[in-house]
Amino acid sequence: MINQQSNERCSNAHQRGLFWFRHDLRLHDNAAISALCKSVSEVTFVYIIDDKNFTPNVFGIAPMGEHRQRFLKQTLVDLKHQLKKLGHDLLVLKGNPAACLVDLLKSGQFSHLGVSKHCGFDETAQLNTVKRFFDTLTVIETSTFGLFDAQTLPFSIENMPDVFSPFRRKVEKYCQPLSVHPVIESLPAFFVPKFDPSFLFNLDVDLPEPSATSFVGGETAALSHLNTYLYDWQAAASYKETRNALDTWQDSTKLSAWLANGSLSPREVVRQVQRFEETVEKNESTYWIYFELLWREFFHWLQCKYGAKWFRFSGIQGKTPSTKHCPETFARWCEGKTGYPIVDACMRQLAETGYMSNRGRQLVASCFVHELRQDWRYGAAWFEHQLVDYDVGSNWGNWLYLAGVGSDPRGHRQFNLQKQTEIYDPTGQFRNKWL
Repeated sequence: MINQQSNERCSNAHQRGLFWFRHDLRLHDNAAISALCKSVSEVTFVYIIDDKNFTPNVFGIAPMGEHRQRFLKQTLVDLKHQLKKLGHDLLVLKGNPAACLVDLLKSGQFSHLGVSKHCGFDETAQLNTVKRFFDTLTVIETSTFGLFDAQTLPFSIENMPDVFSPFRRKVEKYCQPLSVHPVIESLPAFFVPKFDPSFLFNLDVDLPEPSATSFVGGETAALSHLNTYLYDWQAAASYKETRNALDTWQDSTKLSAWLANGSLSPREVVRQVQRFEETVEKNESTYWIYFELLWREFFHWLQCKYGAKWFRFSGIQGKTPSTKHCPETFARWCEGKTGYPIVDACMRQLAETGYMSNRGRQLVASCFVHELRQDWRYGAAWFEHQLVDYDVGSNWGNWLYLAGVGSDPRGHRQFNLQKQTEIYDPTGQFRNKWL
């Protein structure tokens, strides 16, 4: 009753909106912000760093390691700068996201909550928890994460294909990526809410200038890198031929980290690639960038279909693998001391940089599951900790795939490590560098 009266007072006075940033840390192509701002006269922007990212999970690993933490902090600093240009600020809190939001909303300061829809299991559960506390709060959810939303897909989520190829064929035949939303240039008035200052999080990080050859967090760096990759290097024209290189910055798009936390929109990537095709060159390589975005899309919607099964040992297929967890073997794999040189080089690259090529990820995951006979979930959890570009759909989806309990129709895909080494590191340059 208290919550309802508070919301009614707020409604009679001002329509105030709280926008909850999650995996959409940008102002370009952000329809969720616009959808909220159309309904309110004042708005507050908040991002909540989840406490559980820094405490060991059931696998004994803190979900967020130093690389992604630094990249996230840089992204939030950049977002604060972008909002300040529009007369606003970003409130960065740390705690349990649902509890923090409920605390803010219970004060009756807000009539609306705006948020980007996300299919992740935790993301869905957190938002549902918040909704249960309020009967009169208007929640505006808008799709911003992927190329499509659930309404534009040519099938229901429950009936989507479990295998990528039929998913891709149907999507390419019946769907076009959603249009890019105009860049936000003005906002309603800035509202400063009352909140518990003990939840405030200090962004103790410097924001370097965008770099042509390293990951710097934020929308500014993301758009700069996309422009450099397409127009300065014109590397999109050879992407398909070079994308499996193990250690060369220009040989793959390197967009994944910015896509993962939403400081870059995949729809903007498609728009810019189409512009590149119109003005520079259109070939199989430029199409292949779209193809890889469809893989990201596939895993995003598949996790929505399967919920908690995404993280189970038996996966989405319900098949129990004949592997187990050995702490000593797991530690050697993490440290790059397995005795398989190509695997060890990749794992040391990951530890130092927070990044590994897609080809490298497949090789080390295959080794983990097949040669080392380890529980695939520990590998997925280690990647979650280390990767600067961690995304819940793509990371766990790819591990499910390699472990034979996911979307691979052949099941238990194993790579010949010697043959892969001869193909992708024939001179030993990569191994020599990291070993």
